[in-house]
Amino acid sequence: MKRPAALTRGRWAPLLGLWLLCLWGLGLPQGASADTSPPAVAAQAPKVLHYAFEAPESGFDPAQISDLYSSIVVAHIFDGLYEYDYLARPFKIRPNVATAMPEVDDDFKTWTIRLRPGIYFADDPAFKGQRRELVAQDYVFSLKRYFDPAVKSPGYSSVTELGLVGLEEVREQALQRRQPFDYNREVPGVRALDRYTLQFKLKAPRPRFLFSLVGGDGLGALAREVVTHYGDSIAEHPVGTGPFRLASWRRSSLIRLERNPGFREQTYEAEPNADDAEGQALLQRFRGRRLPMIDAVEVSIVNESQPRWLAFLNGQFDLLTRMPPEFAPLAAPKGVLAPHLAKRDIQMQRILTPDRTYQYFNMQDPVVGGYTPDKVALRRAISLATDVKSEIATVRRGQAIPAQSLVSPGSWGYDPALKTELSDFDLPRAQALLDLFGYVDRDGDGLREQPNGQPLTLELGSQPDPLSRAFDENWKKNMDALGLRLRVKVGQWQEQLKAARAGQLMLWAVGSRDSSPDPEGALSTLYGPAAGASNLARFQHAPYDRIVQRMRDLPDGPERLALLREAQLMAVAYMPYKVRVHRIVTDLNHPWLIGYRPPIFSRQFWQYLDIVPREASAGPGD
Repeated sequence: MKRPAALTRGRWAPLLGLWLLCLWGLGLPQGASADTSPPAVAAQAPKVLHYAFEAPESGFDPAQISDLYSSIVVAHIFDGLYEYDYLARPFKIRPNVATAMPEVDDDFKTWTIRLRPGIYFADDPAFKGQRRELVAQDYVFSLKRYFDPAVKSPGYSSVTELGLVGLEEVREQALQRRQPFDYNREVPGVRALDRYTLQFKLKAPRPRFLFSLVGGDGLGALAREVVTHYGDSIAEHPVGTGPFRLASWRRSSLIRLERNPGFREQTYEAEPNADDAEGQALLQRFRGRRLPMIDAVEVSIVNESQPRWLAFLNGQFDLLTRMPPEFAPLAAPKGVLAPHLAKRDIQMQRILTPDRTYQYFNMQDPVVGGYTPDKVALRRAISLATDVKSEIATVRRGQAIPAQSLVSPGSWGYDPALKTELSDFDLPRAQALLDLFGYVDRDGDGLREQPNGQPLTLELGSQPDPLSRAFDENWKKNMDALGLRLRVKVGQWQEQLKAARAGQLMLWAVGSRDSSPDPEGALSTLYGPAAGASNLARFQHAPYDRIVQRMRDLPDGPERLALLREAQLMAVAYMPYKVRVHRIVTDLNHPWLIGYRPPIFSRQFWQYLDIVPREASAGPGD
């Protein structure tokens, strides 16, 4: 029999849900379980990984994306100069298309990298039948695209802070003269010294510049003729040198990638820690295998958590990443895999992720924004009235820990003993703050007004899925107790992101995950020049910006750590973000999918997976 097609946006989910609920939870004899063996397939059938994203992608142009889901796809299509070792924990960086680690000179201001010859782009009509080799100039062109005003890259603010010599001037010339960006103009900041040698020159020391060169979802190499060929539709036609290529795409529904037939010869190699039994077992099992080990990946977009969960249980999805928290008590009570799943040889991976969830306040909004004492008091009162522990217990079902700052677990400088006001729940103190600064109920309706007597209404951006509704309802109870009126503005996630970048949302709850172990990425979400991009709160505070700038120049050490602590406390004091939690992510996979390990900072993992018949799935590393 054929394997059922993957769910797309809840298609026939109600019928599937009723059938599975009866089969799984109600109608089975004690000790029995539904037959989830992989369907019988022909010996030569392709190995296809099936799983789901919980939110839609935006496109596949590295310079035009900022969401996690698009980044995962892009990371498997494009090649970064360097990559994270798949098995090393917490992390190890190694050459990818580079021949060796960078040559670093001039006090961390000059970085020279040599590429391996003989790496080719996937075949594409843009190359007019020619086989196109990856060269240093491709990275020069790809980096320049972040500075091109016509690209409107959300990553521009992060890339410009690297301080690449000369690129900002080319951008300003295009803006001032209203001319196309001059890609042919050579600049010292990034240039090809020869066909395979790339050099970066920075205005100031950047000891951690290497982190910016890791992974294809950041500085991935595009060929200029591909961008020219596809023009404005380049996000629909990603052509890279990575292990997979885009085969088909139904926007916000189904993404299919297939093995890149022209992918270079690359074998499974890794350096897990000596005391990492799981990593060592995986290395022993797969060392020397040609990558990728699977033939294709099909990613469905399933916003609703119940269909995603049930489709996994039914074997439609081989992998369930980010298990919906409402099912945690069923799947992993007290963090231990449930017996009914263990009997089916389902595997569980559970990690505290390097991320944070936060609710931002639009600092330009006339109600919640601003830097005067009364506005700061309003934001801090809202924070104090937000019961994070209740959110973790009821909505997240224990799948998180309270956050004390933007800095995430696993990042340099993270201190698990740090305690700040962010984790406090103190309703009397919150009420006293509002009373002190004139946010009182003047008309006796039980709701507070602004100090000038005008109505006070909080407007929260949200999404239409059940989990978002649960968060909204939980937070509304907190605001009701504080005497604040809350209105929820519901829209699709991509619509809300556009509105947030344009400064059109007063409040919105989002999450972000670090792509490197350095906390600079987290701190940059409040960096003034990044307003409207990574800085959704549009926080503008010169002393904070100076701290971030100084931290970039310093090597890791006591001076940098002291500045990090100052930035953390400054962000808490002004409260442009109510940082809530660091999430615990639980991933599940069926036994026929082997080799899966949740990446920590990387987005890549597909090429390291294998799919085998169920009867052959037992063994080291399972």
